[in-house]
Amino acid sequence: MSVSPPAAQRVTVPQLRLRKGGIPIVSLTAYTTQIAKLLDPHCDMLLVGDSLGMVLYGLPNTLAVTLDMMIAHGAAVVRGSSHASVAIDLPFGSYQESPAQAFRNAVRVLAETGAASVKLEGGAEMAPTIRFLVERGIPVCAHIGVMPQSTNVLGGYPVAGRGEGDGQRLLRDARAVADAGAYAVVIEKTLEPLARAITEAIPIPTIGIGASAGCDGQVLVSDDMLGLFTDFTPRFVHRYAELGEAIGQAAAAYADDVRNRRFPGEKHIFSAK
Repeated sequence: MSVSPPAAQRVTVPQLRLRKGGIPIVSLTAYTTQIAKLLDPHCDMLLVGDSLGMVLYGLPNTLAVTLDMMIAHGAAVVRGSSHASVAIDLPFGSYQESPAQAFRNAVRVLAETGAASVKLEGGAEMAPTIRFLVERGIPVCAHIGVMPQSTNVLGGYPVAGRGEGDGQRLLRDARAVADAGAYAVVIEKTLEPLARAITEAIPIPTIGIGASAGCDGQVLVSDDMLGLFTDFTPRFVHRYAELGEAIGQAAAAYADDVRNRRFPGEKHIFSAK
């Protein structure tokens, strides 16, 4: 009698937590089922980031992203993956009001998508909310450094950690979210020595984006990494492909074939025989 192989098991939140100081955590953003399928075998964590507001919807920032948008795309990514742990951003305005508000919306996200955890922005000021969620069974990935949802307060996306005061504040933020029970923390666009020092100072994994190779993992917006944007590349992004150019070339070739009646060809149509 043959025995079926065991079903693939996802990376769990406790497994990610145990990666502190070990093999770096590999994370990329995903917003759709097909992209999730392609990235899933290579990632430990897929992040459904509220960056989808800019990447998919052409919004100027993340502030107009809604909870329903995050749930719809989060469910699509879960359906397209089977290995990576899936984390979903709580969007602006869905958790800052109170721990109770954060709990209600986080429950919706996990229940309606099947994801493993949520991510929220904020340091010491959000520690009580993180603790409230974790104590009620909701795993939380924190996010410090540059926080895109605070763009109006920050006046853009300046590098975090310039000046001793800012550095000490970020270190306090990192310790606060770790003490509150976050299983990991994203450090975004932060001075390298500071990101490295934070990584050494706290007991949970740090996941860098524009931070330090010394972080316990890395995350990038997949569309940046794939070169889908041809007009702008953040300094901290390495483009591993130039798919934007390839897509443009493919569209141009298709258009040329259509206009010259080369497509569809004989092999693409159905005959009466």
